[in-house]
This record gives sequence, structure tokens and C-alpha cells, in this order.
Amino acid sequence: MQPMLRLYEDTLSSSGEARLPALPRVLFVVHGALTIGDRVIGGGEAWHDEGAIIVRAEKTGATCWRWELGSGAGDDAASGHGMRSREKLAAPVALPPGELLLRCDSVAFPPGGFAYLHTHAGPGIRCLIEGGIRIDTQGDSTCYGPGSAWFESGPEPVFAQTTADRPSRFIRVMIIPRAFMGKSTLRLVNKDDEGKPRVQQYRVYFDVPLNLGSAKP
Repeated sequence: MQPMLRLYEDTLSSSGEARLPALPRVLFVVHGALTIGDRVIGGGEAWHDEGAIIVRAEKTGATCWRWELGSGAGDDAASGHGMRSREKLAAPVALPPGELLLRCDSVAFPPGGFAYLHTHAGPGIRCLIEGGIRIDTQGDSTCYGPGSAWFESGPEPVFAQTTADRPSRFIRVMIIPRAFMGKSTLRLVNKDDEGKPRVQQYRVYFDVPLNLGSAKP
């Protein structure tokens, strides 16, 4: 069965708790702070692991985005107290061959910025944290606002245009070949665009080897 990449939004009240099963996952804290083991993850920070974990909110509560790679049949749901969870997006993924890498990064654009028609080396789910963006791919054009998520398969060419009145930024989790550790996966479609300046700025939170584990089909 084909693996599924899912994105959830979890909201935990003060001292709320979530128990998450063993799966390859990424957590990005949108607001507030979370405690996992002896580590506190604050707003704007990302975290990853593949084991079963208990996540607790600090006194201010927290909202986080949670990416998980699991089986297409569905996996054990999160449980706990003081927590609301909703699935924002789920997509079947065609995993690249060979050893894999889990990447979490952010991509920021100035007002009116755009990304030339391009592809990537693997699939991923993006979620806009500020601004606005239009994604053109496969003959469709869709606009997204803060909190909206979309899936990109990787090989399908994409053009991105952001709003003209404010900066835009999205958080991205991709599954890519391990050979791209520390390297960009973006490949321009049109040779005429090579060498032209690019306005987007990247922050890589982490590149980690991916152990498929229970995410295997």
C-alpha cells in the first residue's frame, strides 16, 4: 500500500498532553511552546523523531503543525487530553528510490516575489505561515492564505507567485534522496531562467536520514 504523508494542526491547552505513536514525523510550533522529554520547543522552532512520544504544552498552551509519514491504511491516532487535532492535508507519496532524507525548511519571499517554473527531487507538503501565494501546476492555479496547505509531487513543474503587499513564507517538509543532504533540490525547467536572480530565502531546520519503519507499504 502506498505511503501517505499527512499534515495535522494540533492545538493544546495549558498543560495539555498528546501521545503520538511511532512514525517518522516533524513538529513545527506555530504559537506557544511544547515540551518533549527534557526539551522545550518554542514558537518558530521545528523538531523531528520516529519514535512514540508524549508532547506537553507549556502554561501558555501551543499550536503546532505535525507532518507524519505513515501507511495508506491509516495509523494509530494521537490521544491525550486538552488537545484538539484536525487533518489539514493527506496525500499518497511516490517515494524516490534508494536511501532517503527528511527535510524541514522554510521558504520566504519579499512582497511580489516569485519562483521560476521548477521541479523538486521528491514529494512534500507545504503550509503557508504568512502572506499569500499562488501555485500554478498541472494546468491549475490555486491561491493560498495563512494556514493553508498544499502538496507538490516533486517531478511536476510548479510556478509560484506571492502577494504584492506583504512578505510571504511557508514551512515545508519533503522526502528526498539522501544525496541531497545540505543541497538544494530545486531544478529550473527553462534554461533561460538559469543564472537569473532568485528572491526566495531558505532556512533549513534539519536534514535527517529517514528510516521508513512503519511507513513502508
